[in-house]
Amino acid sequence: MAGIKSLAKDTAIYGLSSIIGRFLNWCLVPLYTITFPAAEYGVVTYVYSVVALAMIILTYGMETGFFRFANHERWNDPMQVYSTALTSLAVTSSLFIVLVLAAIKPVTHLMQCDGHPSYIIMMAVCVALDAFLALPFSYLRYKKRPVRFATIRLVNIGVNIGLNLFFILLCPWLMKTVPATVDWFYNPGFGIGYIFLSNLIASVVNFVMMIPELTGFRWRFCRRLLAEMLRYSAPLLVLGIAGVMNQTIDKLLYPYLVSDPAEAMSGLGIYGANYKVAIVMVMFIQAFRFAYEPFIFSQAKERGKQSNQAYRDAMKFFVIFAVVLFLGVMFYLPILKYFISPKYFSGLAVVPIIMLAEFFFGIFFNLSVWYKLSDRTVWGMYFSLIGVAVTVVLNVLLVPVMGYMGCAWAALCSYFIMMAASYFVGNAKYPIGYPTGRLLGYMGVGAVCYVLGLYVAVTPWMWLNYIIRATIIAAYLVFCIKKEHIPLPGLHK
Repeated sequence: MAGIKSLAKDTAIYGLSSIIGRFLNWCLVPLYTITFPAAEYGVVTYVYSVVALAMIILTYGMETGFFRFANHERWNDPMQVYSTALTSLAVTSSLFIVLVLAAIKPVTHLMQCDGHPSYIIMMAVCVALDAFLALPFSYLRYKKRPVRFATIRLVNIGVNIGLNLFFILLCPWLMKTVPATVDWFYNPGFGIGYIFLSNLIASVVNFVMMIPELTGFRWRFCRRLLAEMLRYSAPLLVLGIAGVMNQTIDKLLYPYLVSDPAEAMSGLGIYGANYKVAIVMVMFIQAFRFAYEPFIFSQAKERGKQSNQAYRDAMKFFVIFAVVLFLGVMFYLPILKYFISPKYFSGLAVVPIIMLAEFFFGIFFNLSVWYKLSDRTVWGMYFSLIGVAVTVVLNVLLVPVMGYMGCAWAALCSYFIMMAASYFVGNAKYPIGYPTGRLLGYMGVGAVCYVLGLYVAVTPWMWLNYIIRATIIAAYLVFCIKKEHIPLPGLHK
């Protein structure tokens, strides 16, 4: 259990930057939805969907590749691995900026930003910086420095949020009251461009803070090492592209599957805003991922096959806490929904579907341990490509009939199929021995709690409903704790 305790501790610290940061960014959603029309917020949703895909392409699996080769028995110099991967990322990130600038007009049109090439230039530089800095962040995880990791992340988030508030709230007010203070740099017509500018400045601040991780060692480039890392990471690149496509392709396809362009961007804005309500599950999975990747490779190196118990325990606790998060969001959705403007409430029906889809994706990520440890990452590519195919087909079939609800159902089906495929293939090729019956039991009890909280134990008084729901969540936690024999005071014999 020592390894699991360490994993839980690191997940909590990484979660500080991920969950608090995402929550604070989440708090910007009401600002965006109140300030900008749904069609303009739809453009923001579209651009950031493409950005998510570009980030995966520009990091091309180097994060996981670094963890693998830094712990590899044949490469016993982690700094050589680090500097080789950094050099590769520096070259490809620079090349990306050059290519975008060379094709700025068609790229601007493709990104639904006609007339605003500056939006694209800012985001291209931002993506290139973030892709390059992904490896220094991985290095901090490798060195088990979650506090510095979290600090840099939180500063980045604080700068981004502060600038958003400055440009979107303070500057318009100053423009009306004392225009001379801001009219020399502030342009009200720039609109959503200030969202992208804030992001860019925050990324530059990140780069400056990361200078200690980019200096103080001898940069060494090994062509043979890079070739091996690329061979290992190539399937992870496809896996990553497929994974992010599963998360974003619905938003990328949506404008082309709805006949009315204005209605398409408006619907995309509503879908994107409500997707943010379900982001608590995404935050938990991201925090878990930051801690889990270095954990699995270090466990494999230190304990060999005995590490399987640690993987089984990690899966159990992931499922338990993911169910708690799902219940918490669904039970208190009548309060949480006010994080977006009431004009976006028509899309709230997507929230439980998206949360359940992300839950399945989290289990899929846990199951990925078998092909990452056995160097058979090509299987992750296969599973993700299957998921993309399901997502595309179902979006094409469902969106013209159901609108953005079709996007949500397509995501749910896709992640479920990926999870099931990874489970059955992994059982045959690299059995971990997950306690499937117990996991299904925890999910089943969670489903019963969901029905009780929303459909059975319901009173005319909302405040009493909230108390009942809190009691149900607490009872679920107590049940799981007793079942796992966790020695907490007052909860064990």
